[in-house]
Amino acid sequence: MHANPALADAGPEARSLRAISGWGRYPRVASEILTADAPETLPALLRGRRGVIARGAGRAYGDAAVGQRTTCLTGALDRIRGFDPATGRLRAEAGVMLADIVRTFLPRGFFPPVVPGTQFVTLGGMIASDVHGKNHHREGGFGAHVEALTLLTPDGVPRACSREQDPDLFAMTLGGMGLTGTILDATVRLRPVESGWICQQTRVAADLPAMLRALDEDDAATYSVAWIDCLARGSILGRGLVYRGEHADRDTCHAAGRDLLPLPTRSRLTVPPGLPGWTLNRASVTAFNALYFHRGRVAPASGLVPWQSYFFPLDGLAAWNRLYGARGFVQHQCVVPRRGAESVLAGILDRVARLGTASPLAVLKRLGPGGHGLSFPMEGYTLALDLPANAATFALLDALDRSVVAAGGRLYLAKDARQSRDTFEAGYPALAAFRDLRRRLGADGVLASRLSARLGL
Repeated sequence: MHANPALADAGPEARSLRAISGWGRYPRVASEILTADAPETLPALLRGRRGVIARGAGRAYGDAAVGQRTTCLTGALDRIRGFDPATGRLRAEAGVMLADIVRTFLPRGFFPPVVPGTQFVTLGGMIASDVHGKNHHREGGFGAHVEALTLLTPDGVPRACSREQDPDLFAMTLGGMGLTGTILDATVRLRPVESGWICQQTRVAADLPAMLRALDEDDAATYSVAWIDCLARGSILGRGLVYRGEHADRDTCHAAGRDLLPLPTRSRLTVPPGLPGWTLNRASVTAFNALYFHRGRVAPASGLVPWQSYFFPLDGLAAWNRLYGARGFVQHQCVVPRRGAESVLAGILDRVARLGTASPLAVLKRLGPGGHGLSFPMEGYTLALDLPANAATFALLDALDRSVVAAGGRLYLAKDARQSRDTFEAGYPALAAFRDLRRRLGADGVLASRLSARLGL
């Protein structure tokens, strides 16, 4: 199994007080650290504790996986319990890494039904965040493909739940950010595939209206995602590249002279510690974006790309979260309904371009109907932007939040480090039902992250 990044963040001791953060490295706060070594030991480890949250690989960007008092590392719960090749049904513990699922089952002809933008996340984290991928417009979030799970509820008793057994608890746990219980294991159905290659089609969008039209035209595509030049303004505001993808079959690979599985790739570049935050500035990001857009415009419109390149491009740059320097960064990921989306997104992009310190990776996707509870997706468009953690960014994001709320949208909790309680409550209509379930479970004050305390969950 892969070494768990959260363990490196926490240090070797099984239990101590130290500073930790999410992937964005902001905020960085003190937390007591516990390390779980098996599902059977968790009830005793957590008994009598308050203000505790589970933490898998530590890839939530903000403070969702940082306990209000105590953070319990669950990455060692990483056993695969069973797999049925006739159905693709996999049962595994919550700490199993997505990277290990792909490494183990892709050679057998199976791939996860939904993947986020990195493979270095755990099964439990994907469920708690109800992660979405490039295929949400067709196949929903990860939670739609989870068939059952075992949850350690605040009373210390493991409970099995599914759509048939304890369905309310099951539904609220999908996207529940670990606040209904600690996920011990889950059953999910993998998709059959014939190769590790993706048939990618690249289209150039000259501006935001063209970008949205291209995403709408991808309704029948399995995968679709867009990169946006977030510093472009004026007549080219929202310009970018749209990548459509399909799993390549055997015949396509053989015709292209490809083995069915691409050669394994390893990260060859690592962002060094101590990189100054000014490395990413208006000049460097503008130059990168112009080069990236030009390369996409002149490259062949279609071809085969390895699964790693299509789904996880940033995994090729290790420790890329250091790019923003010691202060860290925040990601603002919103979703807005399709109606009126163009004007809302144009306003966001224009404000970000005027600030001039945006990330070179800005992603736009179309989402289909959402799930339940605190699950983030809703039918519309989601835009994700990385920005340095500083006063100017926070002032900008407060303004962007207001436009998102006015449009009937919301922010993604797995990426959030600073939204207000008012913004959160305006975006999640199922919040009252979620709070009621937590009261009935006895979770109030027991299961609590920095995020849940900040947002009044």
